[in-house]
Formats: sequence, C-alpha cells, structure tokens
Amino acid sequence: MNLKDAFLSLTTYFSPKIIGEVNDQYIKVVKIKGQEVPWHNHENEDELFYIAKGTLLMEIENQSDLVLKKGDLFVVKKGKNHRVSSKKECLIMLIESKTTEHTGKIKSAITKSIGEQIH
Repeated sequence: MNLKDAFLSLTTYFSPKIIGEVNDQYIKVVKIKGQEVPWHNHENEDELFYIAKGTLLMEIENQSDLVLKKGDLFVVKKGKNHRVSSKKECLIMLIESKTTEHTGKIKSAITKSIGEQIH
C-alpha cells in the first residue's frame, strides 16, 4: 500500500476511509478543509492523528489549542471533548479502535458509518 495513493483516492472532505487494520484498530485516511467537525468525544477509545500534509488546528476542551503540522503525531485520550479544523487542505492518517464512532455520539452532516468508511 502506498499512503500517497490512498490520499489521492479521497474525493470528499471530512469523509474518512479505512485503508487497513491492525489487531482491533482501523487505519484511516481523511482530508479536511474548513471547520465542519462538531465538538465530540470517544468515551472508551483513544484516537491517533498523524499529519501527512498541511496544518491542523486541534481544539481540546479546557486545554490550549494545538497546531499540528506535517509529520506531527498526536493522541486524543478517551473521553476528551475535541474538534479539528484546517484553513487549507490537510491530510491526516488516523488510527482508531474498530468501535470508535466517527463523531462520537454527536450526529452531524459529516458523520459516516463504518460501512461508508470502507475504502
């Protein structure tokens, strides 16, 4: 698998695609631009973000905002209310438990089921 090719196959913003599995984890790729991700959390799962291209604003409730750049890796701990945005296109690889809901218990226009995320 070539990660660059996986990112090139993405046609829609805020629509993660599963590209692989490791044990009980999904490996996903997503491209974002703008601010459409609602505040949400994952009650029982951590979520790993790896920035492949661009700059990501990571907002975590009751903490200072983080600016993640190409090559940065960050883990949002379970139960932390968070949201992400990017002024310009940002390419992200995610590693999440198979039980992780895309936008937690919050449903919005960008929420995708696991079926919709299969690449």
